[in-house]
Amino acid sequence: MTGTILLITLFTLVVLLLAGVPIPFAFFSATLVIVFFGGIGDDPGSLLRYGYTKATSIILCAIPLFILAGSLMEKGGIGESLVNLVSMFVGRIKGGLGAVMVISCGLFGAISGSGMATLSCIGSIMLPRMYAAGYPKGISSALISSASLLGLLIPPSLNMILYAFVGGQSVLACFLATVLPGVILIICLSLTNMFLLRKNKDIKLEDKMPTPVYFKTLGTRSVRAIPALISPIIILGGIYSGIMTPTEAAAVSVVYSIPVGWFIYKGLRGKTFKESLLYSGTTAGVIMIMLFSVMILSNLYVRANVPSIILNGMTSITQNPVVLLIIVNLFLIVIGMIMDDTSAILLTTPLLLPIVTNPALGVNPVHFAAIMGVNLGLGCVTPPCAPFLYLGSRVGGAPINEMLGPTMWFIAFAWIPTLILTTYIPDLALLIPRSLGFVA
Repeated sequence: MTGTILLITLFTLVVLLLAGVPIPFAFFSATLVIVFFGGIGDDPGSLLRYGYTKATSIILCAIPLFILAGSLMEKGGIGESLVNLVSMFVGRIKGGLGAVMVISCGLFGAISGSGMATLSCIGSIMLPRMYAAGYPKGISSALISSASLLGLLIPPSLNMILYAFVGGQSVLACFLATVLPGVILIICLSLTNMFLLRKNKDIKLEDKMPTPVYFKTLGTRSVRAIPALISPIIILGGIYSGIMTPTEAAAVSVVYSIPVGWFIYKGLRGKTFKESLLYSGTTAGVIMIMLFSVMILSNLYVRANVPSIILNGMTSITQNPVVLLIIVNLFLIVIGMIMDDTSAILLTTPLLLPIVTNPALGVNPVHFAAIMGVNLGLGCVTPPCAPFLYLGSRVGGAPINEMLGPTMWFIAFAWIPTLILTTYIPDLALLIPRSLGFVA
């Protein structure tokens, strides 16, 4: 493939995505450009067989199961118990309800593994409370847009399953790589939100409870939250103990979430159960079609030696590993700005993994999982596309123009510091996987 054809295919892909063409069709169009004008010589039949083979891997069964589990937990009312428990610890601090929302997003992400489910569930519970307490709509909606992406970082993460699958890495190691970056992001988002609200005089704090009432309420809410908190223990404990594979754990999470949501939290009923099945089936179908089309294009790029072309272009600019990693991060941020996180991780993993693991950079593949996870989360709230920003606007009922300013604050003082620390301190990603023996 010549450099000209490569540029044409990339231009075609970007233009179609920005024009709103469905992602699978955009990738298929770019693939056709390579097939008919790139001179690779593959017939369409072999490409279709390759895409089918990749899309039918057994490990991918975990994706629709985790999506279904997340949807069942969202409809089942599990989020309410988590929010009520967290609010006992930080709810009375100025800006504390924002911290409650952020921490609850992290906890719910550990249960559902889905950013969208986290946003719609925690957002629908917390935002009305925050508005009633005088919190500005723009800041609150911008915060939930960023915090919900913790569902993509805190394990189990659907994106890390895809990264491990495409990159040939351990799913368990990739799960653990994003834990500490996720905790750092929780802290940075909470502190930035408190800073933005420090001079706001309209915020009403909850009345202080007498000590006996506080501990009685804390006990009641803790007991109420136990079934929700047991879920990640079962899922992650089963995976890391070796009792279950990620796919089996996903199936167990579905089986567990049905009686918990139906009989304990009573949010799951015939109608909501049906809605969960329909949503999960539709979402899983979209992801699988997307995976089919993106894997074909990624394979063509790899076979056309695109990673080497990109690496040579980068090293011709500089040999400094610090600067090279900055270039990689900027590339990922731009990719995250113009396409959704699933498509971005499927397309960029086979392209960038050979580059960053090259001796010129020497990045551990598990470390790169964390870098990519934070990067794509950042892209999801960075305009122009920013899918989570627009979804947060819809859930929170806040105009986008009121959210842009606070979003820039969260990007500058939460996302970017987390990305810098994750990129240049490898132990943030590797400490836990290494201590548990998943990384040498």
